[in-house]
Amino acid sequence: MQQRKQDPQQPLRGLYAITPDCLAATVLLERVREALQGGAAFVQYRDKGGDAARRAETARALLVLCRQFGARLLINDDLALALAVGADGLHLGAADGQLSAAREALGGARLLGASCYNDFERARAAAAAGADYLAFGAMHPSSSKPLAVRASPSLITRCCAELQLPACAIGGITVENAAPLLAAGADLLAVISDLFEAPDVASRAAAYQQLFEENALDLPKSTTL
Repeated sequence: MQQRKQDPQQPLRGLYAITPDCLAATVLLERVREALQGGAAFVQYRDKGGDAARRAETARALLVLCRQFGARLLINDDLALALAVGADGLHLGAADGQLSAAREALGGARLLGASCYNDFERARAAAAAGADYLAFGAMHPSSSKPLAVRASPSLITRCCAELQLPACAIGGITVENAAPLLAAGADLLAVISDLFEAPDVASRAAAYQQLFEENALDLPKSTTL
């Protein structure tokens, strides 16, 4: 498939591929390449392993892939790694550091995302601290995080209306259940299992891209990104 040129001004909208745990680096890189070929716009590298050198090597390889396909790479919960490899941004959970400190370290050019779970007041605080997008979930039962709290799609709608920041839906998302989340206002769909466990990762990513395109056609012209 034809590679896309990176556009740093592209909107925060599209398939947000979150890397799964426990894959060998070669397998992970190949599956991410397929996701990018299918249209994934963002990749989040999430690896809680303790081997810092291995994580840095993988992150750099993922960044090269993202550059080839015009996508952006964010690092999960590791500000030092994000800065060291020159990633496009950082995503922080509730217990993973202060958003305001991360915003200052990242500067204005890199992205900062925040997990808000089912807590709109946390979303409000994250917006005030400088987050570029706010993630809500789990929207559905999640095999990656089976104990995650459930969140209502109404939080996404409220985020768009009150905070006017891009909203990311996460948790148990599949091609079959994603359309209502887009209709609720989700700008980003964060997907792990349904994407990376698909028999054809590129085709599954393309199916998500089709959902985004169909949703854009349904939006009023004044709000289409």
